[in-house]
Amino acid sequence: MTESNLHPGPTKPVTASFEFFPPKTAAMEASLWEAIRKLEPLQPEFVSVTYGAGGSTRERTHATVTRILKETSLKPAAHLTCVAATKEEVDAVVRAYWDAGVRHIVALRGDPPAGPGTPYVQHPGGYVNAADLVAGIRRIADFEISVAAYPEKHPESPSAEADLDMLQAKVDAGATRAITNFFFDNADYWRYLERVRARGIGIPIVPGQMPIHNFKQVASFAARSGASVPAALATRFEGLENDPEKAQSVAAAVAAEQALELMAGGVAKFHFYTLNRAKLVCEVCQLLGLRPAAPAHA
Repeated sequence: MTESNLHPGPTKPVTASFEFFPPKTAAMEASLWEAIRKLEPLQPEFVSVTYGAGGSTRERTHATVTRILKETSLKPAAHLTCVAATKEEVDAVVRAYWDAGVRHIVALRGDPPAGPGTPYVQHPGGYVNAADLVAGIRRIADFEISVAAYPEKHPESPSAEADLDMLQAKVDAGATRAITNFFFDNADYWRYLERVRARGIGIPIVPGQMPIHNFKQVASFAARSGASVPAALATRFEGLENDPEKAQSVAAAVAAEQALELMAGGVAKFHFYTLNRAKLVCEVCQLLGLRPAAPAHA
């Protein structure tokens, strides 16, 4: 099963979007802006900025998004969660983004303040879940709204069907795009896409890709988010812990191979979780045929 089988038509130009996280220190801010400047010439469809558990990065997220809007040619998308905040507090953030000129929100339930794996408890007076949040955003203004999707199901979902029920609820509430959790076996994506389309859900299901900057770190992310790591993938990184140059070459090859296979099946949009590191993402984009359209800013 491929996307082209599900939606036959002419091949579309490949586009990418990039995710960043707001910096905590001056050094991290410098690193973030170096990454933004390196990736900007690739003219991504949009760039998103994450939002910490419990809104812990609310101000930093807003500052980063508004700076991107003012100082670059990029279209920023602000992540927003409904954790540890009332509807009124969340709505105020939404209105502030609209007033600042932001037109795209990535609406997520968010992790519990105590971290992944702990029970999620709705904040008194807050939005119930991501679908409820999407509906709230839609009532305020005509944002583009992206939501999360899980090819291997959300780790808290009792079943794959329940997970699809939640995606359906988010779409019914007004979501315009879904971005998947990262995955390493494309068969998981195709099976998921087939189930999504069988439900009559027609919004884009953009594959989220995480180039492996550090295998142990990414494997830890995968364990927490419900993404499986094939044994064959782990084998490709064996013995490279102390050889970062070779590890990056393998990482670029792995990411490009996965994306090229998806492209052969008709996928034309990719979302890269950059971890604020541009070099590897740039290498992967180069291998996919994405070229800078203009010189980077000085």
